[in-house]
Amino acid sequence: MNSTKLISTLFKPRQAATALYATQAEAIQAKVFKRLIKDAANTEWGLEYSYKDIKSYQDYQRVPLQTYEEIKPYVERLRAGEQNLLWPSEIRWFAKSSGTTNDKSKFLPVSKEALEDIHYRGGKDAAALYFRINPDSHFFSGKGLILGGSHSPNLNSNHSLVGDLSAILIQNVNPLINFIRVPSKKIALMSEWETKIEAIANSTIPVNVTSLSGVPSWMLVLIKRVLEKTGKQALEEVWPNLEVFFHGGVAFTPYREQYKQVIQTPKMHYVETYNASEGYFGTQNDLSDPAMLLMIDYGIFYEFVPLEEVGKESPRAYCLEEVELNKNYAMVISTSCGLWRYMIGDTVKFTSKNPYKFVITGRT
Repeated sequence: MNSTKLISTLFKPRQAATALYATQAEAIQAKVFKRLIKDAANTEWGLEYSYKDIKSYQDYQRVPLQTYEEIKPYVERLRAGEQNLLWPSEIRWFAKSSGTTNDKSKFLPVSKEALEDIHYRGGKDAAALYFRINPDSHFFSGKGLILGGSHSPNLNSNHSLVGDLSAILIQNVNPLINFIRVPSKKIALMSEWETKIEAIANSTIPVNVTSLSGVPSWMLVLIKRVLEKTGKQALEEVWPNLEVFFHGGVAFTPYREQYKQVIQTPKMHYVETYNASEGYFGTQNDLSDPAMLLMIDYGIFYEFVPLEEVGKESPRAYCLEEVELNKNYAMVISTSCGLWRYMIGDTVKFTSKNPYKFVITGRT
């Protein structure tokens, strides 16, 4: 019996919920908006901008758009141990992201609510949408190989921990998930890259791996090392039940031909996800369509600034229902991490509004 068929029934409620994206998107986002504003009303930020008086999206537009430079003073205070600044619950984790003009790295707050309601939900929904795409999947007959980064204590403070988002997710994941993923947490969180790749290869070669998750460039290094160590020509010779790669972080197109060389089976599926340090935003739900489904019922409220408005003194932002198809927008988010009207630096273009689907077009 195919155990995946049985287990995948647990994902039916989320499949039904995401199906509502096509008809109830505006109502879903309005509900998220009200919840975020209510939860943050008594934080320092919420008091400063009178969140208790915000009753509509129009009211919310008085809050200025933010970049990392604007929120950095709050981040530094959070890393020093202050709380209830941007979000009411304790924040100890900070996702280290790529640098800005003035900083080598950005340190983005990660709340416990965001872990559950954004990042982990995104991972679960990626599986749910994949089972709809591939109902004959044997996903749970083996284990998922997740390739992530590392984390470490904050060198300047005893109050926070800093790491790649992937490492934060591995560190805080439900222990039950460790039964269906490899490598072990100890190996997964190693900081020295070459030692880590070697350890992952050694520990996973004998395992029945059915799925891969990670950044295409990093995963390609691991795959090539696995093939070198086994003397095989293609990865399906090592893991014959491998069926899907959930990829994100960088564009997959430049790597597609290299993956065809190392994974030669036509049964392999590739699913793009948009999981950034700031949040989980999209998952491909149709393998014939490169656009991703915008995940609209997480702890994220979306706004969009037309690209030609970016850099102006008072750029106009639009909520989801106001966007136009095939137009470049800078994405703006408000989240349960305490990021408010935050410009993440990516630009997107919508290809559909029923449901809302988009492609990443570049950086601002």
